[in-house]
Amino acid sequence: MNTHHARFVRPVLAALCVASLATLVACGGSFCVGFDNCGGGNGLQNVALSGTAATGKALASAAVSFSCARSSGATLSDGGGHYSITFNATLPCILTVTSGGTTLHSLAFAGGTFNTTPETELMLVYLASQLGTSEASLIADLPNNSQFQQVLVNQTDVLAAQSAVVTNLQQHYAVTLTAPAFLSTPFIVGQAGVDSDLGALATAGAIDTNGMPDPAAVSLLSAAGLAHPFTTTAKTSAGTGGTANATGGTM
Repeated sequence: MNTHHARFVRPVLAALCVASLATLVACGGSFCVGFDNCGGGNGLQNVALSGTAATGKALASAAVSFSCARSSGATLSDGGGHYSITFNATLPCILTVTSGGTTLHSLAFAGGTFNTTPETELMLVYLASQLGTSEASLIADLPNNSQFQQVLVNQTDVLAAQSAVVTNLQQHYAVTLTAPAFLSTPFIVGQAGVDSDLGALATAGAIDTNGMPDPAAVSLLSAAGLAHPFTTTAKTSAGTGGTANATGGTM
């Protein structure tokens, strides 16, 4: 390269590096190429999620991760257990909140409010059993299993599982839950609603002293899910599409 070309090329390369770095930051650390700032061109959408992590008390300063059909994200909860994040992903997403010895899961099938509590943990247990797998396998295999993705992104299937959790807990533990829409109802720890329901479940023995669902509650919802499995009408391996239909109901 002669001196004339060097004087021309080096400033251009420097400008390209700066532009690439700006794009990398704008994409939340994931490099993308195009004019749409990470959206659209790579099939991802801009997703805004928020919620509260609690067990009857707030899970403050907890690590919150979001593992989606495509992409992932992470943040921390505040002193009241509230978290929020905006990132590029393909739904659905499984949420994992870790605080000390407590690890709870939830899911998001759209943008908006999605809480993480022992109730949402039991909902994942129920859905996993409906799908004929374990909760751990459901979480690990989500990015590669089209049936898992189709079920967890389906609002009807998820809300049916939410209702099943409420019905089974109320019947087995003789409690009345005042906030049956526990997955997406905004709440503040210490106030009536989702949080007071968690307190009632803890008193009844459905939640242990670590804020985790009691093993008996896990077994209850696992059996309920197995009793009402999804039926598949097509192959469910990654990339094959397929559908799943619930046979529904509660034990």
